[in-house]
Amino acid sequence: MKQTLFILLLLTSIVSHAQNGTWRLYNTNNSDIAGNNVLSLATDEKGGLWVGTLNGLCRLTGKNTWTDYAMFNKKLKGQSINCMTFDKDGWLWIGTDDFGVIAFDGSKWKEHEQETRRLNMKFIGDITIDNDGTKWIGVTLVGLVRYDGTKWDMMTPNDSGLPSDFVLSTAIDQRNRKWVGTNNGLGLYNGRRWISYTPENSGIPDMIVPSVVIDQEDVKWIGTLNGLCRYDGETWSTFTKDNSPLPSNQINALTIDSHGWLWIATNEGVAVFDRKKSWDSFTPEKNKLPRGSITSIVANNAGDIFVGYDLYGMARLSGYMLPIAGDNAAAIAENNDNDNDNAAGKAAEKIRVIPHLDQGYVELSFDGTEAEVEFINPEGKSVRLIPHYQKGSRINITKMPRRMYTLRVKTAKTEKELKFNLK
Repeated sequence: MKQTLFILLLLTSIVSHAQNGTWRLYNTNNSDIAGNNVLSLATDEKGGLWVGTLNGLCRLTGKNTWTDYAMFNKKLKGQSINCMTFDKDGWLWIGTDDFGVIAFDGSKWKEHEQETRRLNMKFIGDITIDNDGTKWIGVTLVGLVRYDGTKWDMMTPNDSGLPSDFVLSTAIDQRNRKWVGTNNGLGLYNGRRWISYTPENSGIPDMIVPSVVIDQEDVKWIGTLNGLCRYDGETWSTFTKDNSPLPSNQINALTIDSHGWLWIATNEGVAVFDRKKSWDSFTPEKNKLPRGSITSIVANNAGDIFVGYDLYGMARLSGYMLPIAGDNAAAIAENNDNDNDNAAGKAAEKIRVIPHLDQGYVELSFDGTEAEVEFINPEGKSVRLIPHYQKGSRINITKMPRRMYTLRVKTAKTEKELKFNLK
């Protein structure tokens, strides 16, 4: 009885104030959304939000005006809408379970029944459109389908370098290369050959890659089940709960908004990162959001953020602005150049804390070879001093209380203070 009451309370209308901005929850109790199991989201140029659910496709306009598209296409009734994307001509490409790929321009529908049967294109998991307008369609347990508007081709692990036939995500970079997340690592296809990235040969922290997005600087952001990875073509960096404000290491979906901010959907909440130094996060505890896994996330041109839940409908964040980095700048345990160093005539130096919490130690990275390292607790008291720390050596933290610390690091070039959250 208590569990039933808890679920009913979650399904009622929730409006809460975040750090700034307002959250609103949509579900079958307070709106005409097609279902509480949201699988995919997409925004159109007119400001409409398309919501794919386990029970069909609907569109939200304004604050709470819904259109159920099963009225116009009976195949969508009770159908899983797994993914959606718009092409340059305004056609919405819809990936379903039973009917393959369906395209819709607002009045006409295009279905590809013959190709669906021939290529066994059921259980569509992802659709991405490249710079030439070619559609790349991930078909669960089949492979990757390429459709250039005329010809349909299939790639599988047996006849190409595709890492797995379980395609989870795809993204296109500025060179029109395809980045494909699978349950067996990340694949890169340059039009001629494949390169596979795994934890063994790269910096990605897990084999399972549910999401990949590429920012304006062509940096790849890779969501895995064990953290968020950044790859700029040379350097891999990983963000987890241990070195960032991420609510969870399980990254389910990613999107980049009109500000260039990266929004990160996890199974325990949402985080936002300006891709440089500023972070913020939203969780059930802080923001009265549903306690459920987030399946999808998207931003519209008005600055609203929409997140889809696997059980509890959809939440909308309006009027939010990411705060200027203060303490958040140190949340990833990395400093930035400051005017005081430049004024003193010292060369800018980047200092970084590299946590290995599962192994019980941290290490520091900086330009020189030696530094003085001091741990200061939230009360401002010095609790540990290492006067001659050698770069790259291990600092054992197994006996230190789990809390936030300030690390005061003095090198031959500079002195910095960094925040480090020992969880």
